[in-house]
Amino acid sequence: MLSPRVLKSASSLMCRGFSMGQMCRQGKAPDMAEVRNRLREIVGASTNWKDHKQALTERASLSQYLAQSQDELPAKTMKDSAIEAHLPLGTQPALREKYLNYHNSVRFGRILEDLDSLAVLICYSHTWNKELTRSPLSIVTALVDKIDMRKNIIYPDCDIKFTGHVTWVGKTSIEAKMHMSQYHNGAYTDVLDATFVMVARDPENKRAAFINPLIPEGPEEEAIFQQGEINKKRRVELSTASLLKVAPTAEERTLVHNLFLNTLDTRRVSFHSRILPPNSVWMEDAKLKGLEICHPQERNIFNRIFGGFLMRKAYELGRANACAFAGCRPTVVAVDDILFQKPVEIGSLLMLSSQVCYTEGMHVQVRVHTEVLDPLTRQHSTTNVFHFTFHVEKEVPSVVPQSYGESMLYLDGKRHFDETMRTQS
Repeated sequence: MLSPRVLKSASSLMCRGFSMGQMCRQGKAPDMAEVRNRLREIVGASTNWKDHKQALTERASLSQYLAQSQDELPAKTMKDSAIEAHLPLGTQPALREKYLNYHNSVRFGRILEDLDSLAVLICYSHTWNKELTRSPLSIVTALVDKIDMRKNIIYPDCDIKFTGHVTWVGKTSIEAKMHMSQYHNGAYTDVLDATFVMVARDPENKRAAFINPLIPEGPEEEAIFQQGEINKKRRVELSTASLLKVAPTAEERTLVHNLFLNTLDTRRVSFHSRILPPNSVWMEDAKLKGLEICHPQERNIFNRIFGGFLMRKAYELGRANACAFAGCRPTVVAVDDILFQKPVEIGSLLMLSSQVCYTEGMHVQVRVHTEVLDPLTRQHSTTNVFHFTFHVEKEVPSVVPQSYGESMLYLDGKRHFDETMRTQS
């Protein structure tokens, strides 16, 4: 992220600029409602569901403004996309009800929705063409690379500030980093850092589209950009080493075999006779499922289900599972590797399945898998996979796999947990 001084200067320029000027109130940073309103203006989205077909037809005509290569587009700087937005929970009490949870804290799922909206606006700020009233690009979330918590408590009656900007750009993809802080006891304190990866597509969201290149200015921005390159390389390496593609490592195979041996009934010479070790839970008994009917109310600016809504529902199910498993209130430590494989259409039946896949000490690793069911064809299609790391107030039982598939889930959960602990140490 750019330094606070640079971000403040860039945000001030943003409020005076053409593209974002409608959002700013007398030089003040926009709130999240204004962020969403601006997104609708950028793509020409209607607030009425009945007009969505007409809006899609109008967007198709914007294809003529797409660049045929990245070289046709002017380079942008990190300051061009720098945004500051506020969530006035302290100064607007009426807003608190939407964000308040039973424990008198803030619903983290709502924060995920806000981060998703802000990431999209940051990317539109980077690609904005002042000569056009609407953007021909459809910018959608491809991946939530990482969300690291810096503070466990989010107060429901204190203002929140989001800042962020583009940190890396490919030909059709963009990395955006965001920082969230909260005003408490007379000062802003860090709450979380988030990294999102977005992709640009044509007006009809059918094929990839080119975006403006990014030119780092100075050593600080060059280091940020290089970190983006490192992040991209790491994502490729992780995808290549996925347990869905290659076998576990020798160390992981030994771990799985030891787990298997620990569950064998020594009184019987049989591979099928299994006994649950003390202070353990079978993975099969550490699941929680949910179903959502996808109504138009939850649509995004492209008339598909809002990615932030999917994240909120997945997080709330995963947290509920962690709570039921541990028997106490969990707090989120990290969110990582949320993959958006397929858009969710309005009217879909969204099936969510959460699984406690790894535990260690006072931590619970939860994986949430979402898929849509076509009730007419009975076909299931995976749309998202979510990974959440939770901390609880007491030691939790070990979770034990029985089948080979569960063993792969266990190893995948351990990989995500180990990576989270490594980056936070």
